[in-house]
Amino acid sequence: MTDTELAARIAALMPRAHDDLAELVAIPSVADPRQYPAEECRRAARWVADAFTDAGLQDVRLVETPDGSQAVLGHRPPPPGAPTVLLYCHYDVQPPLDDAAWRTPPFRLTERDGRWYGRGAADCKGNIVMHLTALRALGDGLPVGIRFVAEGSEEQGTGGLEQYVARHPEEFRADTLLVCDTGNAGVGTGTATVSLRGLANVVVTVETLKGEIHSGMFGGPAPDALAALIQTLSTLRDPKTGATRIDGLDCRGVWDGVGYDEEQFRTDAGVLDEVRLTGTDSVADRLWARPAVTVLGIDCPPVVGSSASVPPSARARVSLRVPPGTDAGAAVAALTAHLRAAAPWGAQVTVETESTGAAFHAATDGPAYATLDRAMTEVYGTPMAYLGQGGSIPLCNVLAEQFPHAEIILMGVEEPRCLIHAPNESVDPTEIEHMAHVEALFLRHYGATPDQ
Repeated sequence: MTDTELAARIAALMPRAHDDLAELVAIPSVADPRQYPAEECRRAARWVADAFTDAGLQDVRLVETPDGSQAVLGHRPPPPGAPTVLLYCHYDVQPPLDDAAWRTPPFRLTERDGRWYGRGAADCKGNIVMHLTALRALGDGLPVGIRFVAEGSEEQGTGGLEQYVARHPEEFRADTLLVCDTGNAGVGTGTATVSLRGLANVVVTVETLKGEIHSGMFGGPAPDALAALIQTLSTLRDPKTGATRIDGLDCRGVWDGVGYDEEQFRTDAGVLDEVRLTGTDSVADRLWARPAVTVLGIDCPPVVGSSASVPPSARARVSLRVPPGTDAGAAVAALTAHLRAAAPWGAQVTVETESTGAAFHAATDGPAYATLDRAMTEVYGTPMAYLGQGGSIPLCNVLAEQFPHAEIILMGVEEPRCLIHAPNESVDPTEIEHMAHVEALFLRHYGATPDQ
């Protein structure tokens, strides 16, 4: 089969890819039993296992991980002397969040303006379909071995697969690991993500009173816990620029890869007119090379139903994204110390570490990256771009520790217009087609790489 015939085969598989994605999106596989029944994740896991068995993998099975989620594992042995490639994806998805903000039903794949909408259409069920399409197009003509893993709790960050990998490394051993949970810099720009920020999440609680008291009788001298929390959180950013400022953390990093045009970022992020971006220097510096703090949520009296009382306590969930070169443990320690020191009026502060994850930076000088560049260039017509990613994938560090000589490549069908994690998530079907073509070419050419 020539490369031209391979491209034609993938194009012919796209109606099936649409139907696969429609079936997957229809399963609300949110790995949080407080929001959706656990059976939905099990149903998605069984769907993935059946589909990849049909695509030619062997011994496809469901395994229980330490956090209670199920991972789907499978493999296909390599021809004698050939390398093995691990294909990663995850089948769990974010909750829809605000149903009213969706213009189409979140769990029904809907085509609109040339894109396919639905929760998980890009992150990460679109990548599952990409893998399936590439394997189906190659059929029996695979010159490499395949290991496959689909995770079931990636969005919850509970670490089930990371712990399982550490206990069963032999089930994941490969020469190259394709972690398909990222994507391209834009539609039509073949991209590998080489940098991931780490993560440090904490919950900070501020207490000032033994209980609620009437604001008319005591307000003024009585310290308001919610106001104390707001004042504490405000110290995490520069008052003029909004840049992250945390005592003990270097917030001056510089990104040396592909940049990110500021106007394009405003469009991609949906920044309102007249609202300024926060921070200083280039968008890429701020996004991929520096710590970035976000207040994810606050527990306090809601506006509707609130009483004329001085709040005795309030708490917030604070997320700190950590760039490569900064230790996540040191970052959470600095964040904790900063929050405690910044609280006004002697307010009592408790900081609970919720989760941490190390940053990641890939080595890009091996044969797998050269092979992927060749495939990207053939499909997209330009050399592969290198990009940073603001999100965190702790699994990459676990894989790097277990397999220090393996090449780790992050790629996939996502791009900024996908709006992953937000209402109205979507995927461009041409990215599924083109990235499936890239993956199929990579697997063909990598098997013939002299260095392997």
